[in-house]
Amino acid sequence: MYSSSMRNNAAETADWNFDDLPEQDLSLYVHFPYCVRKCRYCDFLSFPCGENDFEAYTDRVCEEIRFRAGQLPGMRLRTVFFGGGTPSLMQPQQAARILQAAAESFAMAKDPEITMECNPGTVDYDRLAGFRQAGINRLSFGLQSMKDDELAYIGRIHTRQEFLANYAHARKAGFENINIDLMSALPGQSLADYEETLRETLALQPEHISAYSLIIEEGTPFWNMYGEKTAEGALPLPDEDAERAMYYLTKKLCMQHGYQRYEISNYAKPGRECRHNLVYWYRGNYLGVGLGASGMIGSRRFRVTADLEKYFLTFEPQEVTALSEQDKMEETMFLGLRCRRGISTDSFRRKFGMDIWNVYGPVLEKYERSGHLVCDREQHRIRLTDRGIDVSNIVLADFLL
Repeated sequence: MYSSSMRNNAAETADWNFDDLPEQDLSLYVHFPYCVRKCRYCDFLSFPCGENDFEAYTDRVCEEIRFRAGQLPGMRLRTVFFGGGTPSLMQPQQAARILQAAAESFAMAKDPEITMECNPGTVDYDRLAGFRQAGINRLSFGLQSMKDDELAYIGRIHTRQEFLANYAHARKAGFENINIDLMSALPGQSLADYEETLRETLALQPEHISAYSLIIEEGTPFWNMYGEKTAEGALPLPDEDAERAMYYLTKKLCMQHGYQRYEISNYAKPGRECRHNLVYWYRGNYLGVGLGASGMIGSRRFRVTADLEKYFLTFEPQEVTALSEQDKMEETMFLGLRCRRGISTDSFRRKFGMDIWNVYGPVLEKYERSGHLVCDREQHRIRLTDRGIDVSNIVLADFLL
């Protein structure tokens, strides 16, 4: 059993310097590809499978962690994130084994943030208590909607009542750091429908809310319905005005209830930002293990094979990409500017040996003049304004050299 399992992990993110994350620090992402069934919007690497396969997969992930640790001496784990798929399908003892392998293979930071994505239709009190005992200290519930008809249409396996019951079970089991995922612009969804979901969610006072607009991904059932007639008819998506109204409503209500928007689609109570995701946005080191997982260490990005048979044969990554200085500068800008605190110009100079104005001067001046960007020369920071965040896709594209 992972020895830090009963810590509440209440330390704030304020003690982290995300501008200059230490080179020896590492975040671990564990991909669990199995699910009950794929949702109709999902393009993640996942597929239905029986529990008999979970144990062999857990063994392989533990082996991979030990193998990767041998290639990364002296690294220290600060966050762990179980994603999928539906990692809450695994048994608590399987999660405990993976965390134990990580703790034996790497130095562990004090009070690491350890998150598990959780489908409300796959857990009960005993399972949640088992995950807490295993060392998980942060849950991310995939709620998406409080309306049963919307949940059924998008292919979720849980109901509103199951979510509410398991949210209460999670609190009883000792989870003090919970995220709830919401989706807006769902087929047939009105602004009033979404507002009802959002207000019910806020009433629960989770520590974190991730609120994303539905994206129609190629290869999904929704993609096949999009813009064409199927047996069910065309996909009845809200119009652009309704989608934007949902976006603005999210910001308004979350801020009224004490949540800070620290990234374009993410809101948190003070000190409850997701550390693991901040490592991604500020280009820290992260190791991905499990089928199809991605990682980035220093100047190298890699991806594990997405072929299950190959995964059980070799740990050699399917793809390895050497990142150029230009690649890293571009990522620093279009990832860091997603975050409300923006980018440190001093940190940019330390990392790349160049003044940010010499690299991006015309673009920075353009968006500063238009009101989309704030260049705080006293604090040496650059960040998007609310107006810039609202059209972030257009603004961030201009930072590709």
